[in-house]
Amino acid sequence: MQFVLLAAALLGLWLAWRQWQQAGRARFIEDFPLQERLDRRLAARRPELDAQQRAEVFAALRDYFLICNAAGRRLVAMPSQAVDDAWHEFILFTRDYQRFCARAFGRFLHHTPVEAMASPTQASQGLRRAWRLACAHEGIDPRTPTRLPRLFALDAALGIAGGFVYRLDCLAAGSSSNGGYCASHIGCSSGCAGSSGSDGDSGGDGGGCGGGGD
Repeated sequence: MQFVLLAAALLGLWLAWRQWQQAGRARFIEDFPLQERLDRRLAARRPELDAQQRAEVFAALRDYFLICNAAGRRLVAMPSQAVDDAWHEFILFTRDYQRFCARAFGRFLHHTPVEAMASPTQASQGLRRAWRLACAHEGIDPRTPTRLPRLFALDAALGIAGGFVYRLDCLAAGSSSNGGYCASHIGCSSGCAGSSGSDGDSGGDGGGCGGGGD
């Protein structure tokens, strides 16, 4: 009995420490001057974006890093081409990026390029995780969203050439023929066009344009 109580106490302490560590890493990510460090590089890569639009990209990159922190070591797909571009520019500053990752995640956050969604209604596990965490970050119900999280809305909002366009319900709107992916099918139940709301699902061939994870 004493062993069980001791094990429960140790588990509670470990969980509390993990929460404290994760909160500290989130504060570091929130305070890190991404735009100050990377704005000139992104402006050269995306000259069509003005300063305010680049600020939106960096805000979305911050969102992505925050949800990667929340995900632990689980893979999180990158749903935005514009944000992926900014992430690439950061990675090119190798030592700075390594130091950032050590403070923000306790490990190196690798970039793993993948394909887009297999179809407008089939999302990978990593993209479903990105959807759920991005929705949670912005207080959106992932199963019945009334708007898109910033990471999923950005490319369309900025008119990014070659970007990823998500719609709340492209099939119901009859707009799937106009391109884009159905966000409503990312967060729906397992009976919804092969999508799943569970991290345990293994279907799909990719999502977004990259993913953090080991």
